[in-house]
Amino acid sequence: MDLGIFSISLAVKDLKVSRAFYEKLGFEVFDGDEAQNWLMLRNGTTKIGLFQDMFEHNTLTFNPDDVRSIQKQLKAQGISLMSEADEGTTGPAHIVLMDPDGNPILIDQH
Repeated sequence: MDLGIFSISLAVKDLKVSRAFYEKLGFEVFDGDEAQNWLMLRNGTTKIGLFQDMFEHNTLTFNPDDVRSIQKQLKAQGISLMSEADEGTTGPAHIVLMDPDGNPILIDQH
């Protein structure tokens, strides 16, 4: 199962403060919308997302080419999903599941 590109989505209290902090660590903004309270940053191959007022918890995020195929595989293995993609559609969609310790995992096809 190819989960695609990995990043961590951080639930931040203040987007501007968090951006300034991570820029001091060498991260640079490459995507996002400050007016919508989210930014994507990278440092080499490491990517992090900063999300203010969007997520309750820090979230592991994967960006695959085919989320619906992954959804079918996970369901076949008995993994419970918190949110499912409509299998009757194509294009962008996402699924959400929790690991055994309650950490959210977002699998988001753009």
